[in-house]
Amino acid sequence: MSVGRGHSDDGGDGGAGAPVFAPDPVGLAHLELILSGGYPLPGFMTSAEAAAVAAGGRLPDGTPWPVPVTLAVPDDLAGADRVVLTDPEGAPLAELRVSERWSAEPGPPAGPGAAPDRPATRLAGEVRFIRPSMYGTLRHLRLAPAEARGQREISGFADRPLLAVVTARPLHHRALHQVRAAAEELGAEVLVLIDAPFDDEGMAPAVLAAEPLLPPRTRFVVATLPPAAACGDAPLPGDRADLLAAHVARSYGATHVLLDRDPAAGPPAPLDGAPVPVLRPEPWRYDTAEGLWRPADQVPDDRSAAEPGDAEVEEELALGRDLPAWFTPARVAAELARLRPARTRRGLVVLFTGLSGSGKSTVARGVAEGVRRSGRTVTLLDGDVVRRMLSAGLTFSRADRDLNVRRIGYVAAEIARHGGVAVCAPIAPYAAVRAEVRAMAREAGGDFFLVHVATPLEVCEARDRKGLYAKARAGEIPAFTGVSDPYEEPDDAELVLRTEDRAVKESVAETLAALRAGGWLPADRT
Repeated sequence: MSVGRGHSDDGGDGGAGAPVFAPDPVGLAHLELILSGGYPLPGFMTSAEAAAVAAGGRLPDGTPWPVPVTLAVPDDLAGADRVVLTDPEGAPLAELRVSERWSAEPGPPAGPGAAPDRPATRLAGEVRFIRPSMYGTLRHLRLAPAEARGQREISGFADRPLLAVVTARPLHHRALHQVRAAAEELGAEVLVLIDAPFDDEGMAPAVLAAEPLLPPRTRFVVATLPPAAACGDAPLPGDRADLLAAHVARSYGATHVLLDRDPAAGPPAPLDGAPVPVLRPEPWRYDTAEGLWRPADQVPDDRSAAEPGDAEVEEELALGRDLPAWFTPARVAAELARLRPARTRRGLVVLFTGLSGSGKSTVARGVAEGVRRSGRTVTLLDGDVVRRMLSAGLTFSRADRDLNVRRIGYVAAEIARHGGVAVCAPIAPYAAVRAEVRAMAREAGGDFFLVHVATPLEVCEARDRKGLYAKARAGEIPAFTGVSDPYEEPDDAELVLRTEDRAVKESVAETLAALRAGGWLPADRT
C-alpha cells in the first residue's frame, strides 16, 4: 500500500448500486482518519500489509506504521467489489474499491458496546471520498490536519516548533506544569489533540477547561483514535498506542509530542521508531511544604504527595467529594463534577439476571419500589412485560433473545442518560449480551450494577408456577434456558443473591444496601 491521502472522487456516482455498510467504531475511526489525512494511507490494508505491520510495525515496503488498518465486515459482504461506507446514521462518507477480501481470526471487541468478537471477514482497498462527515460530537473541533496546519500558517507562528499534547483525560496541575515547562524549553507553540469518542464528549470539556492555564495561543483539535488493542487480530506490543498517537499528531504538524497518561498505569512502554520525538517527562510530585509541583527527585519523601490515579478520581467524584485544589484547577474540577456527578445524581442500570423462576422479577419489583422511596426516579423493565410490548414478535432463538436484551439495554441506557434508574429483570442468559448492556449504560454516562439471582435450577423448577419447565422437559418448548439451552453464569456480577432459603424482602434489602453502599442511593433513606 503506497502512502498518501484517501482518494477524492467528487465527480463519482456516490457508489450507486453498491452495498451499504456502517463500520464498527474501530473501522469508523480508521475511515475518518484516512479521509481527513490523519493517516497517510489511501485506504484499508491487505492481509500482507496488516500482517507486516502487526509483526514489525512496518509496511512491506519498510514504511513505519504502528497498527493494522483493516475493515471488518459481515460475511455477506465478502463478495462485494465496491461498498459504500456510511456513518452510524446512514450518511454516505466514502466508497471502498475492494482490492482484496481475506479472513482473519475473529478480532477483539471494536469498543464499548460492540460484540465480543469482530467478524472475521476483512476488505482491503482504496477509499474514495463522497462527502464530509457530520457525525460525532464536538464536530467544530474536528479539524482535518490540513485545516489545522493552515490556521497555524495564517497565525504567523508556523516557523516555531509545535508541541502536540495528546490526551483523553483532563489536564491536572502536574500535566499543566509539564506542558508549560516543555513548551518553554522548546520555544514551541502548543496543540492539544483531544482523543474523544464519536458519540460522547468524553473528557473533552474538562480538557478545554484548562485553556487559561496553558501557554498563549494554545489550539485544540478533537480526533477519535482507535484503541490499538482493538486494531490487530492478535495482541499488539504495548507501545503501539503511543506510536499511533505520535503519527496522527505529526499529521497536524507536530514536531514534538507529549502523551498524558494515567499516573497509576505505571511507567510507559519503551518507544522506538516514533515519527517525531515523544517527550517522556520525569515523574513529578507535589511538595506539600512549598505548595508546588516539582520533579520527583527534588521533593523529599516526607513532604511528597503523588497525583491520584484516574480510578481514585472517579471514586471521589462518584461519592460527591471535592477534588483537592493542589491536584487540579478549580475550573477543571467543576467541569469534572458536571461530567461525572455523584452517584446519587447519576443514571444507573440495575440488571437482574437468573433462570426462569429464580425470583428475579419479584426482587426487582421490590428494589424498584425501594429506589423510588429513596427519592430517585425509577423505571422497571420486567422481562415478561417487555416481551409483550417492546419485543412483541420476537422468537426465543438465541439471536432474538439477544435482541430482546439489547432492546432492554438500549431503553435502560437512555433512562440512565437522563439521570434515572432503570431496574431490568430479563433472564439474559448470555455473557456477551450482558456485557453489551453494561457498555451501553456506561457510554450513556450512567453506571451499571449486575445482580445475579443465583437460584439453583432444581429450586426454580420446583417453583415453576407457569408450568414452563414441565413443557420444556416434555419437548414442547425448544431451547429453554437451563434445560435445553445454556445459562452462562456471570463472573462479573456486582452482587450475587441466593434466594432459595430466604424471604424476598431479605434479598430486596440486601440489594438496596449494596446500592446505598456504592453511593447510588442516599445513605439515610430507604
